[in-house]
Parts: sequence; structure tokens; C-alpha cells
Amino acid sequence: MQKVVRSVCQACHCECGVLVHVQAGRVKKIKGDPDHPMNRGFVCIKGRAQPELLYHPDRVIYPMKRAGERGSGLWKRISWHEALEGISQKLTALKEKYGPESFCAIHGTGPRPTHYSTALLSYALGSPNVASTDFHICFVPSVVAGKWTMGHCITLENGPDYRNANCILVVGGNPLASHPPRGLDLLEAKKNRGAKLIVVDPHRTEIAERADLWLKIRPGTDLALVLGMIGFIIEDGLYDKEFVEKWCYGFDALRQRAMEYPLNRVEEISWIPADMIKEAARMCATIKPAVLHHRVAVEHNINSTQTCRALAIMIALSGNIDVRGGNVFPVSFPGHIRFGHVAGESRRFRPAPGLEEKRVGAKEYPLISGPDAVLPFVAAPLIKRAILERKPYPIKSMFSAGGNPVLNMQNARSVWTALKEHLELLVVADFFMTPTAELADYVLPPATWMERDEICDALYPNYIAARQRAVEPVGESFHDLRIAIELAKRIPWANRNYMPWDSVGEFNESCLKNSGLSFRELRSIGIAEIPMKYRKYENGGFHTPTGKVELYSTMFEKYGYDPLPSYREPPESPVSTPELFEQYPYILYTGNRHVEFFHSEGRQIKSLREKVPYPLIEIHPLTAARENIHGGEWVWIETPQRQGEKAKMKVKITDRVDQRMVHARHGWWFPEKPGPEHGCFEPNINVVTTDDPPLEEICASARTRGTLCKIYK
Repeated sequence: MQKVVRSVCQACHCECGVLVHVQAGRVKKIKGDPDHPMNRGFVCIKGRAQPELLYHPDRVIYPMKRAGERGSGLWKRISWHEALEGISQKLTALKEKYGPESFCAIHGTGPRPTHYSTALLSYALGSPNVASTDFHICFVPSVVAGKWTMGHCITLENGPDYRNANCILVVGGNPLASHPPRGLDLLEAKKNRGAKLIVVDPHRTEIAERADLWLKIRPGTDLALVLGMIGFIIEDGLYDKEFVEKWCYGFDALRQRAMEYPLNRVEEISWIPADMIKEAARMCATIKPAVLHHRVAVEHNINSTQTCRALAIMIALSGNIDVRGGNVFPVSFPGHIRFGHVAGESRRFRPAPGLEEKRVGAKEYPLISGPDAVLPFVAAPLIKRAILERKPYPIKSMFSAGGNPVLNMQNARSVWTALKEHLELLVVADFFMTPTAELADYVLPPATWMERDEICDALYPNYIAARQRAVEPVGESFHDLRIAIELAKRIPWANRNYMPWDSVGEFNESCLKNSGLSFRELRSIGIAEIPMKYRKYENGGFHTPTGKVELYSTMFEKYGYDPLPSYREPPESPVSTPELFEQYPYILYTGNRHVEFFHSEGRQIKSLREKVPYPLIEIHPLTAARENIHGGEWVWIETPQRQGEKAKMKVKITDRVDQRMVHARHGWWFPEKPGPEHGCFEPNINVVTTDDPPLEEICASARTRGTLCKIYK
């Protein structure tokens, strides 16, 4: 007998509605839910492949304990009781020896429950240290910029109202690959409404090919471009004067700053003709309503947070904030406690300010790690430094969930060394024996989304949805939050105020207890939606210190940062290091997505690997001729950031890439190769990227786009 379970996919962060077809207790196929407002029946290739993940023969489905030297590949299957007791005893011993702050939990971009379960576990154990493999270059620069400019980030997935826009500006993103349902919204607006599309990207992506105007930018120079556009909009009087006068703070100071970026200077910096910049700026300012969407490419450089600030400012100047067809503030579901990304979204579950001040990085990066942080976390470069150098104090134990630090953190070999040689306890919860898991003392089996009940709320603008368990968990896999709860129960000194629930079901109900809706009721209806309201700022202003859109940021000024965006040239570039450019004659950018994979995930999935079997480096035909390289050959990539290291990738020759640049895919390893490394160094571009200083000053962003490289056979 077949049944169909209405649920929400988590093959990536999109959270598309799906219909899970189950027969004889096994998932047979995944189809899109036509009634889900996110994707309206669409489901991508990753979503369709999820049954392969669920029943993969290499999936970890029982707790495992290391039975030899760390990294030896020798494992022993144990019970959950033995695993939890062993971890509890070791954590207790390390707390007595080094103090509670020596513990850190770290998550990646994986299953959303890992974001709040890792935070809650750290806080329950008396440590302020919850880290992320990628928040410093993904999401948080946008959140910090949005919060202290207009009170909330509205430039990422849940902010742009593509469906009702007449002009769309996409900067450093390809939603057809990274967020397919929103990419389809964009294309529908262009097809059905005649919306104009402007794309800023060095790569001729699928979305850039469809653009009315494609600005082929030099990687790392986005901030100069946006400041030039802002200056042109102001000087030509194209800005929304009524909105700016009533709702913006610091306009005169912004005008003065923007005058420093005349378009002839911006053309020289960005490699984009001034006439194209003028045209793009005029379209964004005069075609109403207009929407702006940027992705993480603008967060991978020395200007990351200020670039996000400048983009938010441009929305304000055009008056497209919180209007239909513009960038919209999400509407909170009444009475619902949001745990969408980290526990910091609910002040009740944040550590006391005194403990937050002890967080690694709190003094150096107060807006991401201190008491004023919007989503408090420790940037990956700083947590690695604490492990290797014991600064500001040693990190000796780590719980990793939903991430793969060896693949997804910069300077991969030093990450390997930190985890293998400097931790006294490493616990990993992951679906597979990744290179990171191979270094663990314990590996725990998490449940997939098809085996979980939970509330989905992270990137939805005005609704919440139920993710429903379709089948019983395979083996002994646990919900990520259940792992944290069960561990906290066994640690006598754990502060259960941060983990007051005895089960995941109790947690789900507690999140809805003041909403008038139970989780059971949410499951029965699938989606709970409330009407979208616009211009919400008219009732109470913006959630900033001045109550206005802060073109001049008072919070940045408070912490000694430039209160206005200002461009800095990348530390390694044709401009800042011309002698180095002679040795490393190409500009490297990395991080563009294959729709088949989500970062380092999916390399075991047969149907996906058949589509993309190898790590690719993309180069222009003229570059290939200059270097005597042919398509399909394997080449080495070196950068000045990690001299002496090199990565190896297979060449794809394409005119999508400028001849002055090369593009390398990320997240690559070979699960089929022997452990513990599983071939994670040769094809991993993060072997040649760095997290050494200088990091971006506000969010500690690393420089993975816009650096220099050389390639050779």
C-alpha cells in the first residue's frame, strides 16, 4: 500500500514543499508539492535523489567509537547509551581540566536543526562558543549589514518579491543553481511581467545569460561598483526624495562619500564600462517596483559587510523597502518562537552578557561574537586559531554537526591538523564517514529530513510549514536536537534552562504554544500562512538605533568601524600587488554552485555524481591556448595565499569565464577513495585558500574570490 506524506525537503537551504511517496515503509520517490508557496510543485535534482541518501549503503546508522589511533579508520559499533555516557564522562573531565569555555560546537550549512542544537548544547554546557564553518563568508555579513542599516536583512532569499517586481538586480548569485525555486520566480517575472533583469557577475551564469544587462565585474570589486551607482543615483536626482527625507539617516554624509567614486574611477576598478553602470543605476532607481538580491559571492572578500551595507542602502535610495515587488520584511507568525538559524534569535536562549563577552572573537569581532551580535557565533578562522594557538584560551573538545570543516573551511590542511592533533575530544554527527568524521572519537548517526518532525520557518516570508516524518529512522539514527537533548541529560552540570525539553516533540510544541496552533494541527494543514503586510515601518519605524534606515551606521560608529561604506582593494590583485600578478597571472574565484550538490554533500549519490563526476576548473579558450592546456586535462592550481600548496582539477574550456580569470568549483572530495582523507586534499580548492589575516574587519570574512592564481599541467 502506498501513502503520500506532505513534507519539506532539506537537500539544501531552500526548504521546498514535497510529496514523499512511501510504499511498504520505504520512500520510493520525491515529488514537488504544487500547493507549497515556495516552489509550487518544482523539485530539483537533489531533492529527487534524496531516497538514495536515505538508503545509501555507506550511511552511518549506528553510533561508532574510534578503536585505534585517530584517523586510523578503525571503528567499533556501540550503543547510544555507551556513546552518550562516554562523551559525557570525557566532557566532564575536560571541563575540570580546562574550564567550560574549552568546549565548542560547530555547524555547517546543513540541516537547520544543527544550527540551534549546537548553540543550545554549547550554552547548556557553560560555553559561549558555537562556531560555523561558513557563516563568516555566508549569510552573516548580510545579516549584520541589514540589521544595522534597516533593522533586518531583506536582500537574501526571503526578502526579494520577484513575482511582483518590474526590475530585478542580482549581484553575485545564480539562483537557478543555488535557490532554484526563487530562480524560477525570477524568470517568470521576466517572462510574464516583462521585468528587466540586471546581473552583476564575473561568470556568465545561467541567470546572466538571460539578463537584459550583464555587468561582468572583476571579482572583489562589487563595493566600488555599488558606490558608483549610489553616487550616480544621488547626483542625477533619481533617488526617492520623500522616502529619504522622512526615513533615512545620514544622507548628506553618504552623498559626500559617494562623490569619491566617480564612474571613470569605478570603471577602472571594476572593469565595467561607465555607460553600463549608468544604465544599470538608472534602471534600478526609476523602474518601480524594483528588487535587489545578492548572494554570498559578495561576502567572500575584504569588503564583505560594507558591500552588503551599500546594497541595502541602494534599496533605500530607490524607495523599494517593504513594498509589493520590492525587498520585503518577513512577517512573523504570531506567537511562534523562531529557532530558524541559531538560538540567538530568541533572547531567552542566549547566554548572559558576561558569558558572551568570553566568546572567542568577542573583542575582535563584537558584531558577530559579542553581546550586540545579531546571530552570535565564532568565525571559523578564530575557532581554528583557538585550537591551534590556544588564543584567547584553548579549545579542547568539539561537537560537529551538519558540517564538514576539513572541506568547507579555508586552509584545509591546517584544519586537518587542528582536529587531528590538537583536540582531546571530537564528536561528529554526520550521514557519512567524511574526512572530518574520520578524525573523530565518536561518530553519531543523525536522522535525515525524511525521518524527522519539525517546524520550517527559516527563509519563509509569511508562513511556517511542517516537516513530517515519512518513514521510521533507518538503524538507530536520531534527530539532531534529540542527540543534544540526550547528551545534556547525562551531564550533571549542564544548565537545562537552555535545553528544557525532554523530547523533540516537546520542543516542537513549545515553539508554537502561544500561537494558538499545535504541531499536530500544523502537520494536518501543512502550512500556516498569514497575510503579507507592507510598509510595516510606518508603525514604529525601523529596528535601528535611530528608528530610520541608517545610511550612516551609528552602531558601526560605536564600535569604531567606518559608518559609511568605503572600498578597499583586495590584498592580492593586479592593482595592489602587480609584481605578484606577474607570477600569478589569473584572478581566481570559487564557490559557484552545481545544482547537483550542496557544498561538499552529495558526492556519494550515484545519480548526482553521474552528472558531475569530477571537480572542474573553468577557463577561457584564450587562456587554454596561452597555457597549452586542453579540455579534459588535469591541471594544478596555486595561489600566493598558500604558497607550497596546490589543488588539482579537471579543465573545462568555456567562454563563460573571462580570459583574465579562472573559476574553480568547491567542496570536492572522493568518498570512494580510501580513508581517512578520501582524496580530500588534491581536488579541494580550500587547500589553496587562506584564513590568515587580513580578514574582513567586521565579520572575519576570508578572501576566496578575487585572489590571484596560476595554473599548469
